[in-house]
Amino acid sequence: MGGVTSSIAAKFAFFPPTPPSYTVVADDSRGGALCIPEVPQREGVDVLKLRTRRGNDVVAVYITHPKATATMLYSHGNAADLGQMYELFVEITLRLRINLMGYDYSGYGQSSGKPSECNTYTDIDAVYKCLKEKYGVKDEQLILYGQSVGSGPTIDLASRSPNLRGVVLHSPILSGLRVLYPVKRTYWFDIYKNIDKIGAIECPVLVIHGRRVESNVEFQEYDIKKKFNLRKPKPVELELEMYGNIDGYGLGTADEVVDCSHGKQLWELCKVKYEPLWINGGGHCNLELYPEFIKHLKRFVLALGRAKPAVNGVVTPSLSSDIKLTPSLSSDIKLTTSLSSDSKLTAGESSGTESFDLQPDVPDISRNSLDSRLDKSKKTSKPEKSRMSTDRVDRFRRRKGLIW
Repeated sequence: MGGVTSSIAAKFAFFPPTPPSYTVVADDSRGGALCIPEVPQREGVDVLKLRTRRGNDVVAVYITHPKATATMLYSHGNAADLGQMYELFVEITLRLRINLMGYDYSGYGQSSGKPSECNTYTDIDAVYKCLKEKYGVKDEQLILYGQSVGSGPTIDLASRSPNLRGVVLHSPILSGLRVLYPVKRTYWFDIYKNIDKIGAIECPVLVIHGRRVESNVEFQEYDIKKKFNLRKPKPVELELEMYGNIDGYGLGTADEVVDCSHGKQLWELCKVKYEPLWINGGGHCNLELYPEFIKHLKRFVLALGRAKPAVNGVVTPSLSSDIKLTPSLSSDIKLTTSLSSDSKLTAGESSGTESFDLQPDVPDISRNSLDSRLDKSKKTSKPEKSRMSTDRVDRFRRRKGLIW
């Protein structure tokens, strides 16, 4: 019974795009260096093939920023590949001023082998080894980022690497079986047992997850006829600061694949907690389209650069830093920043009124940014349809809860 359940869970965990969205070829003009012709070419990008301990060759891309002081190792979701994620990787690199290494799991894209839990662990180990040996990245400079099923290899590596700068968990899972069934204990045949590993992570952890707006908030009549061109006004919830899909009249889509309770429980189990980001109305595959996503992520990266090693579960600021983390009685974390306005931001609040100043040579939104390509209005925070940079599967699989 256990072996059968494990096999079923493993099959539900992986949906590599078929056919792959990209190819890898040798560029003769660059001395035979590998490149991906399907994506825009730019300077400072290395395309690599890395051999894992299990004999598979995984494809990775390393995108650099000239002013980077940190490096991010990004593990994507279960239904995307590098061709679909590339533009998001470039955007994160530009907006956060970091280097970023993304990779495809075995059996994804142009990586050889078949996808499995064990293979994803050796895949991320091969990429981690490359960062250290080829690019000289130290653990103190490295931020691990795991999206959805990518939280599995991310947490596994982080639990074995005590000196990392930080970890980001984007719509993470407690374990494979817990996505399918509400089990209360971990079985030996479960996969991605994040719930049992996250307590071993020694660095600050940021959790980002979409959540449905609570039903007990106040309502007001709002004339969204002008906004959505509807026939009559509908009630919208005051708590939601951005409008979700029109069908929901502002209620958003929420994460119907991996419940927000997964992210909340993982955050509660962290040794070193950073202020989490619960995006009201955010779905499983569109969180990066919300404005506070990149703002909160940027604050996290900046705070890590200023903070000293954690003591007793709290990040200690350096003498030159005005950023600190203090636990409240409700186990939430308040982030106090002393910028020009001495503003305060608490967990769950929108960050729309606060931003960090960028240097003049790097605009807040680049000319080729995803925001500009999507023609996102500056007057509204309504998220657009999920783009190719996130998990992509058909509507039937999403409704059945098969996408992590």
